[in-house]
Amino acid sequence: MELEDIYRRDLNLLVALRVLLEEGSVSKAAVRLNLSQSAMSRVLGRLRDLLNDPLFTRQGQHLLPTQRALEINEALNAPLEAMRNLLSPSDFRPQACEQRFVIATTDYAMQTILPFALPRIYQEAPHISLEFAPLQHDHLLTQLTTDGCDMAICRPTGPVAPLQAEHLGRVSVFCMMSRQHPLAAHPLTLADYLAYPHAMIAISDGVKALIDDALLGQPERKLVLRAYHLEAALAIVDTMPLIITVPADLAYLVAAQHDLVVKPLPFTFKPFDYSLIWHPRCEYSASQIWLRQLIREECGRLIDKRIHDMGLLGESERLT
Repeated sequence: MELEDIYRRDLNLLVALRVLLEEGSVSKAAVRLNLSQSAMSRVLGRLRDLLNDPLFTRQGQHLLPTQRALEINEALNAPLEAMRNLLSPSDFRPQACEQRFVIATTDYAMQTILPFALPRIYQEAPHISLEFAPLQHDHLLTQLTTDGCDMAICRPTGPVAPLQAEHLGRVSVFCMMSRQHPLAAHPLTLADYLAYPHAMIAISDGVKALIDDALLGQPERKLVLRAYHLEAALAIVDTMPLIITVPADLAYLVAAQHDLVVKPLPFTFKPFDYSLIWHPRCEYSASQIWLRQLIREECGRLIDKRIHDMGLLGESERLT
């Protein structure tokens, strides 16, 4: 298609399509675009004519996009972001920003890392809004392209290309137990670790698989509980000789509060990398750069500080 042909098309309709896809509702899209509902319905009709596709089917009060609509939406990511950057003032000021950011993250990061970055985020940009979406490792690319997430905080479980990634820090894994546990006053041996009942907490980053790999060839552990949060394990830690295996930051946060004993794993376990991941479409956005920089500084510093504060990172691991 020649430039003159593109000029004759109403490209504002493509922006309306993005809003319709984000809202899933003609009435909600109309509010965002400051149109009446009938005017928004006419926009949808023009979009259908322009793109020669129904674009949506209705299910109750919600619009379900067709496959063609999803394909067009993904293709629009780069050009719409480029236009946003082109038309936005170059002197980004967090204090004046009113943008909504969506961060896909794990239960572990939401419990232990991000809360410590939030005060600075809202201090610098009091008018922004944040939404945290559950991270889906198998669909990370989709979350950061068509599902509206701006960035993700997680342990990469495989190659992230074509996404961009930056290392935040390494997360170790420790054990916790009640002070009444038979092993509380003794060094934890591998034989003891395998013999006593276990609870595995915050497993959404594949921590259990990493532990299993490290124990390959050893007798199977007595795993009595797997959970995303500590409450279930804390409820039974005084009623059975339970060993709770948790990422370092959870141990750091709860051991003193609940009077638990923290011990290093009795076998070699290399701390795993935690990363900030984003789509190339967000690479040059001033607001995204600001938020990524802040998260990198606050969360990266926190991860590193906690491991060293607890004194449970071996010298060889400090040097790697």
